[in-house]
Amino acid sequence: MKRYPLKHNKEATFWHIITKGNSESERTPDLRRCERIRWPRAIIDAASTESVKLWKNKRRNEERIILALSDFSYIVVLADRGDYILLWTAYCVEHEHQRRKLEKEYCAYKKS
Repeated sequence: MKRYPLKHNKEATFWHIITKGNSESERTPDLRRCERIRWPRAIIDAASTESVKLWKNKRRNEERIILALSDFSYIVVLADRGDYILLWTAYCVEHEHQRRKLEKEYCAYKKS
């Protein structure tokens, strides 16, 4: 996990996983994210199964590994740092158009 900056003695990734908002200063706790605090680990552990879709993409010039439930309703984002991989964030995909966009990205990755 991305450790810094610490907030209330918790890592930056922890806060990112349980809050939502556009900037760090605007992030607020999200009960749906809090309810799913254990999901990232389970999804990472199931990455090689058919119930999880896995692909890579580029975000802001950084390679990310995306893990999604088969219906694209929840995703886990990992940052590939070469020698290690960081849990970056995880969240519910709330809107159908976002799910379709993720599915399209996944399909394009699988074709390449």
